[in-house]
Amino acid sequence: MRYEYKTQGTCAQMIIFEVDENKLHNVKFIGGCNGNLKGIGSLVEGMDIDDVITRLEGTTCGMKRTSCPDQLAQALKQAKSI
Repeated sequence: MRYEYKTQGTCAQMIIFEVDENKLHNVKFIGGCNGNLKGIGSLVEGMDIDDVITRLEGTTCGMKRTSCPDQLAQALKQAKSI
């Protein structure tokens, strides 16, 4: 299933991704640090979404309480609840 998540508190404005049998695929960030976010998308490709949440949730960016990786974890938690 394809999801779109509007981020909060980050340079990226949106995260688009797919979940199939609890595995994460085709993660794309709209906005933000292009190269770094493409790298995150590549690193999490095919991972179990629960593992991604565990690894990324709580990651901060500078003085912000969140980050693009943390927002991906929040997006996955929301997708799980649907």
